Amino acid sequence: MGSFCLVLKSSPSGCKCPLSPAQAPECPGTRGGLSRDPVQPPLRSLPLSLTPACASSGILVCSKRAGDAGRELRGPPEKPRAGPPQATLLPAANGSGTSQEWEGHWPETPERSPCVVGVVPVIYYSVLLGLGLPVNLLTTVALARLATRTRKPSYYYLLALTASDIVTQVVIVFVGFLLQGAVLARQVPQAVVRSANILEFAANHASVWIAVLLTVDRYSALCHPLQHRAASSPGRTRRAIVTVLGAALLTGIPFYWWLDVWRDVDPPSMLDEVLKWAHCLTVYFIPCGVFLVTNSAIVCRLRRRSQSGPRPRVGKSTAILLGVSTLFALLWAPRIFVMLYHLYVAPVHRDWRVHLALDVANMAAMLNTAVNFGLYCFVSKTFRATVREVVHDAHLPCTLGSRPEGAVGNSVLKPPGPPKGAEQ
Repeated sequence: MGSFCLVLKSSPSGCKCPLSPAQAPECPGTRGGLSRDPVQPPLRSLPLSLTPACASSGILVCSKRAGDAGRELRGPPEKPRAGPPQATLLPAANGSGTSQEWEGHWPETPERSPCVVGVVPVIYYSVLLGLGLPVNLLTTVALARLATRTRKPSYYYLLALTASDIVTQVVIVFVGFLLQGAVLARQVPQAVVRSANILEFAANHASVWIAVLLTVDRYSALCHPLQHRAASSPGRTRRAIVTVLGAALLTGIPFYWWLDVWRDVDPPSMLDEVLKWAHCLTVYFIPCGVFLVTNSAIVCRLRRRSQSGPRPRVGKSTAILLGVSTLFALLWAPRIFVMLYHLYVAPVHRDWRVHLALDVANMAAMLNTAVNFGLYCFVSKTFRATVREVVHDAHLPCTLGSRPEGAVGNSVLKPPGPPKGAEQ
C-alpha cells in the first residue's frame, strides 16, 4: 500500500487548491516533478475527470510506501494568478495502493497473469507426443497398405490426414510447446519463432482441409454416385492432395507476422486482428460450414433411402467421416472461442482465467491429432485386421532374430514326421 501526495494549483476560475508545485515538499523517490519509486515499475499517465471549477488545475500525484494510504497533504491556499491554465498530470503507480476515492477510475494493472496449471501442460504434451506419434506412424503404414490394395480415394485422403497430424505433432507439440515453451522458456530469436509459425499454421491448415476433401469425396460418392465413379481415380486424388498441401503452405506465410498471445501486451493492431480472424475462419468456421452442409446432405440422403426401401448400410468411410468431422468441431471449439475472447474482451496476459482457458483449449485442440486411430479401429474391421497384420509383420523379424541360428534352421529344414498314433 502506498500513500499519495496531491499537489494542486489553483485555476483562474477561483478554485481554492492547496499548494502550487513549487511550494509542495518533494516526495521520496520524486525528482523534477515526476513521481517514480526506485523499486517500482515505470509509471503511466492517465486522465482524471475534474469538476468544472477545477478543470484547469495542475495535479501531481506521487506515491511512497507507507501505511497511511490515501492521505492528502494540504497547505494554505494561494491567490489565483493570471496566466494560461496548466495541464493536468496524474502519474498512476503500477500497484494496488489506491485509495477508495480513486479506485473506480483506474483500470486494471497490466501485470502478467500467472500460469496456474504449472507443469501439467508439459506432462500432457509429453504423453501426447509419446503415445500419439507411434500410433500415427502405425496408422500411416496400415492406411498405405489399404490404399495400395484397394486404390480407394478415401484411404488416400485418410493417409494424407494422418501424415498432416504427424507433422502437426512434431512442429506444434514438440517444437512449439515443449522445446520452445518449456525447454527454452521462449528465449528464441524472433526470426526463428516467426519461421516456425509458418510451418505450424501450414500443418494445421493441411490437416483441416484434407478432412474437407474427404468430406466432399464422400458427399460426391453418396449423392452423385455416377459422376463420382467417372471422375474418381488415384491420380486425381493424389493431385488434389498435393494442391491442398501447396495451398496450406502458401496460406501459412502471412502468419509469419502472427503476434504471440502470451506476449500480446498492447491493444491489437489491424494486422493482428486480421490474422486472428483469418486463423479462425480458415481453421474452424469455413471447414465447419462445409462439414455441416455436406454431412447434413449425406444424412438426408441416407434417410430418404431408408424410407423408400430397406434400411441402407452406412459405409465405413462415411462413418469415419462423420466421426472425424464431429471430433474436430468439438475439440477445436474452445480454442476459437478463447482466441476471440482474448481479442475483444480480456487479453491472456491480464487475466489468469483466460490464461488457464487458453492452456486447456490448446490441449484439447492438440488431442485431435491422436484420436483418429481409435476412431478407425472402432469403426472399421478391415483397418483392425490390417493393423494386426502390420504389428505381426514387424514382430516376426524380431522374433526370428532373437532365436539361435540352429533353432531357426532346424525349424525350417526338419521334415514332417509320421502322424501321431501311426504304426511304426
